[in-house]
Amino acid sequence: MEFVTPPPIRRILVDEPPTIVEPPESAPAPDGNGHGPAGLIGSFRRRRSSAPFTTQRMATHELSVSYADKPAVCSVSLEIRQGEVLALIGPSGCGKTTLLRSLNRLTELTPTVVRKGTISLDGEEIHSLEVTELRRRVSMVFQQPNPFPMSIFDNVAYALREQGMKRPPRAQLEPAVVDALERAGLLEEVHDRLDDAALRLSGGQQQRLCIARALAARPEVLLLDEPCSALDPRSTATIEELIAHLRDEVAIVIVTHNLQQAYRVADRVAFLFLGELVECRPTDEVFGSPREQRTKEYVSGAFG
Repeated sequence: MEFVTPPPIRRILVDEPPTIVEPPESAPAPDGNGHGPAGLIGSFRRRRSSAPFTTQRMATHELSVSYADKPAVCSVSLEIRQGEVLALIGPSGCGKTTLLRSLNRLTELTPTVVRKGTISLDGEEIHSLEVTELRRRVSMVFQQPNPFPMSIFDNVAYALREQGMKRPPRAQLEPAVVDALERAGLLEEVHDRLDDAALRLSGGQQQRLCIARALAARPEVLLLDEPCSALDPRSTATIEELIAHLRDEVAIVIVTHNLQQAYRVADRVAFLFLGELVECRPTDEVFGSPREQRTKEYVSGAFG
């Protein structure tokens, strides 16, 4: 056997002991391959809610929804709480958007829909509420930004004007409009052009305008249906920061296909598959130690 000389040992001499830098607290603990939980590479965990407790706002109990006898959601029971963000994840066609739209009765716009089970808002069955009042309290922001063809001011004021019997003057609406724009993180960018057409805004600004319009009515629950899917990374980051700031004042439910986004923004994650709720647990547990094999396979990228 030929003897191979081992390489020389190299030593680096320093004047002072090296400083050990601790990793940031928000970074996920890597696995043996340097990945985050369940193989999410480079995920960044946003600050968790500062609220000392959460308050249940909505709940579904054994909720089932079908379209022309084709099941879309099957016996799903969930809690939706103010003080945290709930993310709905799962492959396309698993019932995420149907579940979301059921929360403010938008599914009823489809003639063939059949719903079983209960949905409550602050303990009251939502079908006992007038639908306009329900949608004021449970507002939705859609996948594509949909500002109205009117000014920035009038887009936000629209929700306020719809609540009254008479059309209030601009001076009366202005404080609420400014407050909604500020809460949506848009006021600084548009404060000097509130009378400009909303359609002149960028895509990310238009989406935040739609969020401001939803917030103007002071809802208790905010539903977000893939709000960043049509946006660039910079606008997506802005929306995610906004979600983090809003969670303490309004219950938030977000549908997303982006697993890293769910990991970044959500406090709890509900994984749906073929209309069934597979599991709903704190985000770190769903991505780090899922209980169900189907969840493990989905968050690791085995299917999607």
